[in-house]
Amino acid sequence: MDDSVRLGVDVGGTFTDVVLVAGDGVTTAKVPTTDPQHEGVLAGVATACERAGVDPDSVSRFRHATTVVTNALLEEAGAETALVTTDGFGDVLAIGRQDRPELYDQSVARPDPLVPAERRYELDERATTDGIERPVDPDAVRDLAGDIEADAVAVSLLHAYAHPDNERRVAEILRGELDAPVSASHEVLSAFREYERTATTVADAYVTPVVDAYLGRLVEGATDRGLPEPRVMQSNGGIADADAVRERAVTTALSGPAAGVVGASAFEPDDADGVVTFDMGGTSSDVSLVRGGEIERTTDADIGGRPVRVPMVDVETVGAGGGSIAWIDAGGALRVGPRSAGADPGPACYGRGGTDPTVTDAALLLGYLGPDTTLGSTLSLDADAARDALSALANDAGLDGPVAAARGVYRVANATMTRTIRSVTAERGDDPREFAIAAFGGAGPMHAAALADRLGVSTVVVPRASGVLSALGLLAADERHDAVRTFRARLDGVDPGSVEAVLSDLEESVLAETTMPEAATVTFEADCRYVGQSHELGVGIEDFDRATLAARFQAAHERAHGYRLPETDVELVTLRATATVAHAMPDLTRAATADADPQTGTRDACFGEARHETPVLDWNALASGTDRDGPAIVEGGESTVVVPPAWSLSVDGRGTLRLEGDA
Repeated sequence: MDDSVRLGVDVGGTFTDVVLVAGDGVTTAKVPTTDPQHEGVLAGVATACERAGVDPDSVSRFRHATTVVTNALLEEAGAETALVTTDGFGDVLAIGRQDRPELYDQSVARPDPLVPAERRYELDERATTDGIERPVDPDAVRDLAGDIEADAVAVSLLHAYAHPDNERRVAEILRGELDAPVSASHEVLSAFREYERTATTVADAYVTPVVDAYLGRLVEGATDRGLPEPRVMQSNGGIADADAVRERAVTTALSGPAAGVVGASAFEPDDADGVVTFDMGGTSSDVSLVRGGEIERTTDADIGGRPVRVPMVDVETVGAGGGSIAWIDAGGALRVGPRSAGADPGPACYGRGGTDPTVTDAALLLGYLGPDTTLGSTLSLDADAARDALSALANDAGLDGPVAAARGVYRVANATMTRTIRSVTAERGDDPREFAIAAFGGAGPMHAAALADRLGVSTVVVPRASGVLSALGLLAADERHDAVRTFRARLDGVDPGSVEAVLSDLEESVLAETTMPEAATVTFEADCRYVGQSHELGVGIEDFDRATLAARFQAAHERAHGYRLPETDVELVTLRATATVAHAMPDLTRAATADADPQTGTRDACFGEARHETPVLDWNALASGTDRDGPAIVEGGESTVVVPPAWSLSVDGRGTLRLEGDA
């Protein structure tokens, strides 16, 4: 088997993207996402292998990003789940935090708990922060097991993050008594905050049977075709074995977006403070931040209005994609998204029966896409259907024809995505003008320059494989495993030996999960806060030293919030460990020249209120070292790049486009 043949497959809401690297060649494919997903994955693999001229059984590495967990949580399509908790705490999921997702919206509704009241069970046991106060009765657990009728079980007992003996015993008995997976909170999230720990454990139980079934079908199909067992992207931006993911499915909640950020991080320009990653697909847009090659991560994420507190790449998602539907609200305003036409029937211009106007239909009427453009190398566009859909929208909105409606749709979608970029930059104290934008996804490069103009950003980079960059990112992702444990103490009085002992335990835990412990690098982090605060900041640890950690926290607090309190005591809250086995991005260097004339024709395209006769360029024929002024439209197999009149483009040795504006 040739170890140089590597395969990455990312499932999106509309398309499934495939990248196959064989020797020095990179082959891509984009096929419609299917239900069930594994059928589209295997179809995409077959297409890429056929194009590359390789047999599936020659593939040595197969990596995969999936939306199964995200879809299950957002669509409430997970397994029927039961919750076992401490006596008196059965309603913790319903009570939550008593905060409001929208402060001034009197009609806002919280999502229902994933476990209804009738499937919540309580046990007479008790642990405190000091230890086990009342042991669990094994017979009571066995009796309770006889009452449980569910496809999955979550166990979250009070203070199990600190003293898990009772919870460990309950999980052990239930696993022996029930034919259902059991998620225990001390294994899923060994950290304090009762509601968040319970909600995350319930989410893991809720999605584990769904992911287990999906990966089971995919592994079987891959094996039948001679492919290796896929390894799966986790939300933290790292790869894990399929078996590990099937046991802890919640770790893949943001699998696909994480892969895209990993891929984009390899294209950060040297002359910027960092890069805003902008991934616009068919259903949504994902935005994140990378600086100095370091990806921003968080443990404070919500999915579908429910907390999921596992480590994740810090991604902001908005329901604005190529398939987002334009509509008129009750006040007569033009809106775009979050409802999407998806892959079936898709935008009106797909010619599959869709009649709703979408962002892709607007791009076609504005000339950014052409009737001869093919999406995913197979899907041709129906301009008449797009015009009909936007004509109906124009009538509803009182606009002067379908092109005016298309301009409005494009501007509203861009305004939505601009706000999202500001939320990860300006709203967190970073000036977006100091960053570049890395645009990818099927639609991202079509909108990136317009967003940059709105933000005052002068540089946009578009990787050669931008249309399938999440799939390429899978091939560059490190293997990564995380462990966490709450350890609350005032920093000035903590025993360094106790901290070192916990860090040693965490190190042992993450190394045990890696496939190559001898090649792993382990890093440590502490969540700290000022005494009296309710939120923490993560600070890196090398060799634990109280004064060094305090100084780092003070600096981190000032950077995040604009001030520090040097006279206020610092509290250590949580310790974390991460084991990483590094993998490199495939070499994408290509020949310095191209033989063909890159211009394939011209297209009448709208920029603002003006129309321009715009050159259409074939990305594959653009030679490295090329410099051109806009306007231009660059077409690749999986994405289209729009270069406005005031912008220029250049091509580097990897085929990456660099767009420069006057901002």
